[in-house]
Amino acid sequence: MMIEPDGFLPVNLLTGFLGSGKTTLLKRILADAAFADTAVLINEFGEIGLDHDLVERVDGDMVLLRSGCVCCTVRGELATALKDLYSKRERGLLPPFRRVIIESTGLADPFPVLSTIKADPVLRHHFRAGNVITTVDAVNGLRQLDTYIESNRQAAIADRLVMTKTDLAADCDRQALEERLRILNPDAPLLMAADPDLDLSSLADMRGSVSPDSCLSQSGFYCEEPLQLVSAEGVPHQAAISSVSLRVDRPVDWTAFGLWLTMLLNRHGERVLRVKGILNLKGEERPVAVHGVQHLVHAPVHMDTWPSGDRTSRLVFILDGIDGAVVKRSFEAFTLARVPQTPSAASSLAMAAQ
Repeated sequence: MMIEPDGFLPVNLLTGFLGSGKTTLLKRILADAAFADTAVLINEFGEIGLDHDLVERVDGDMVLLRSGCVCCTVRGELATALKDLYSKRERGLLPPFRRVIIESTGLADPFPVLSTIKADPVLRHHFRAGNVITTVDAVNGLRQLDTYIESNRQAAIADRLVMTKTDLAADCDRQALEERLRILNPDAPLLMAADPDLDLSSLADMRGSVSPDSCLSQSGFYCEEPLQLVSAEGVPHQAAISSVSLRVDRPVDWTAFGLWLTMLLNRHGERVLRVKGILNLKGEERPVAVHGVQHLVHAPVHMDTWPSGDRTSRLVFILDGIDGAVVKRSFEAFTLARVPQTPSAASSLAMAAQ
């Protein structure tokens, strides 16, 4: 059996709003040979029609599929289901799966699933957060983003965005949805479910660690300009979701930055949907990439080289109802690093969502 290089089993979350195609995508994943060594936690077996793929029923809540996947129904607490799954794996009652995929409900805020691993002392010794895979309905996606905070949260924290039902949507609607998703989450790969060449294995965390390259776009860094989210009608977003970016042109003290980020997320973590950036730290020649989702902050990644000659520290925040100007001022106060103010930044920081 292959072991993850870091010794932990990645837990991937499959999420998306109601009717966005999660179940259809999950059925494709379960049938794909790339996921043969995967355990899948779902709400109910019947929802995805597994009967024709059933090989063996392990117990009332677990089945083995011909593809090699283990499927388990979540009844009660997620932490209990994960511990039971791991226990059966260690005792040889299940195949030695290498990763877990959890399908969440369409109305769920994704973060509680991610925080379960970090909060439970047993789980965090065996599991780690993998990718968040979010399906977005090309037909109804814009309306859902305009109306439901859950839809925005699901898209904002995604590591992979999968657009579904593109064959049913007008080209102009699909393009408008792509543009909205790029503002809400500028650096997650946007994949098309209908693409015949879609590599399903690229969805889940198939790696043992995070690649520094995954933190950046080919051009070096996404979302370098502050952005203000608006609805499809061009008015301030009623769900109070906004984006703000910070740039610092001198080295940042890591201790001060860590203290500031910890305090910010401790106080406002549920409303800081995502933070991602690249830092020029004092005493460090190489850049350091940081990535967090609400209260959950991933380990910093020391990258091999700077993507360009620009060594400016850059941070992007996706916020839910927080004034970006307040975030900027607190950052300056703790790090003693003055953030340059530009006309575009000034207009963007005057957020409408209060």
